[in-house]
Amino acid sequence: MSVTEQQPPGPDHGPGSDSREALHDRIAADSLTTRRDYLRIVATVSGGLAVGGLAVAGGILHRHGDTDDGKAPAPKQIASRLLPGESLAFRYPGDEDRAVAVRMDDGTLVGYSAVCTHLACAVLWRKDRGTEGELHCPCHEGVFDARTGEVTAGPPPRGLPKVALTELDDGSIWAVGTTRSGESIEEGLCRQLGGDRPDLAERIGCPGTGGGAEAPPASAPSGDATGRRS
Repeated sequence: MSVTEQQPPGPDHGPGSDSREALHDRIAADSLTTRRDYLRIVATVSGGLAVGGLAVAGGILHRHGDTDDGKAPAPKQIASRLLPGESLAFRYPGDEDRAVAVRMDDGTLVGYSAVCTHLACAVLWRKDRGTEGELHCPCHEGVFDARTGEVTAGPPPRGLPKVALTELDDGSIWAVGTTRSGESIEEGLCRQLGGDRPDLAERIGCPGTGGGAEAPPASAPSGDATGRRS
């Protein structure tokens, strides 16, 4: 799986170059949006955005990270290494769940759903935008904060769901869980583990379990949910 890095525009880039870059982003976003995604967009628009929002809230439409059986997703290695300033597109937990991992310049590792919460277009990492880079949806100019996933500009009604990432001692990056929009990493993991692995939920100190914070068993990838090594 390749790791790509967004390069900032050179000093000779003018307005014409900006237009070409915007078109390139639009094409890239379209190429990452599957036929099923487009059908979902059409259905949402035809039925009205409010109805579509209620359908998602009611669990009728697929939400990122929601498995068919309701169990916590299995850990998945997404990269052998990710260096500061680099990003990686991947799928987790299912083949329909587009996601993006970003290593910030200060070493912070973050992961998000790469599906815009507006109309399900692809969200792209743009290192050259803003002071720390941005998560950008070129379809309708939606912008999300790279550190939190929250909306900073455009029409998206909610922040991006997070993907919990962890880094092992060998530098490999693993996806180990997901959240819904508005959930913290801890809330998402505890929600999924509570029904599937109550023993592990208690070990890591999920609310209502009476347990204390403790590292997962050795058979699971080590490291915390924010991507820093333990």
